[in-house]
Amino acid sequence: MSIWEMLAVLAAGVGAGTINTIVGSGTLITFPVLLATGLPPVTATVSNALGLIPGSISGAIGYREELTGQRRRILKLSAGALIGGLTGATLLLALPSTAFETIVPVLVALALVLVILQPRISKAVQRRREHNGTSARPDGGPLLFVGLMLASVYGGYFTAAQGIIYLSLMGMLLDDTMQRLNAVKNVLAAVVNSIAALFFLFVADFDWTAVVLIALGSAIGGQIGAKVGRRLSPRFLRILIVVVGTAAIVQLLLR
Repeated sequence: MSIWEMLAVLAAGVGAGTINTIVGSGTLITFPVLLATGLPPVTATVSNALGLIPGSISGAIGYREELTGQRRRILKLSAGALIGGLTGATLLLALPSTAFETIVPVLVALALVLVILQPRISKAVQRRREHNGTSARPDGGPLLFVGLMLASVYGGYFTAAQGIIYLSLMGMLLDDTMQRLNAVKNVLAAVVNSIAALFFLFVADFDWTAVVLIALGSAIGGQIGAKVGRRLSPRFLRILIVVVGTAAIVQLLLR
């Protein structure tokens, strides 16, 4: 890489770490930059997954106050994320690079619809629980576990917009604030990125220069994202998710 390409990758890492912590879809910033430096698609994907680990951890640390009291929930959901992430990483090396191109925009669009409708869906679910005399399960039950595990399969494969999918599923099935759910999302993203990266270390090619630059940038971005994201109101956070998700769909369709 030239010095300008290295600076571009570093800046992309900062941007990805920031947006991943707040919403998700940071890969849509780093991946095109890595391709522009001349890296093959699979090498770029693997290098990106490795580099984003510090950003995910940094973002989770930045949201540590919102993680209070969620230990049991996180442990259970992380188990599903780990299984899904490892499966997705395996599929990345086994399937052609175009395998997910058709379904991903549809998946992200559906997640955005769920995010928009989440307040109404949550109220309807709450009214039904009150009518039946039942309470919300703190871990979301089997439906959330399976849903997040499947989302993590995609996350281990490519990662773009996985955070949006996580938030849409948890928003529907958990009775909690958007900020606390966002904190859980950051932990799950860290789990998926880490397990996928560990797998890639042994079986795939990656570029150490790209990994180090994205790692440094994303770690910085994770702290920036936590400071900004924790100040956003639930309404504004939901709007931001829709805006970023829409941009992700457009970029995925134009690739």
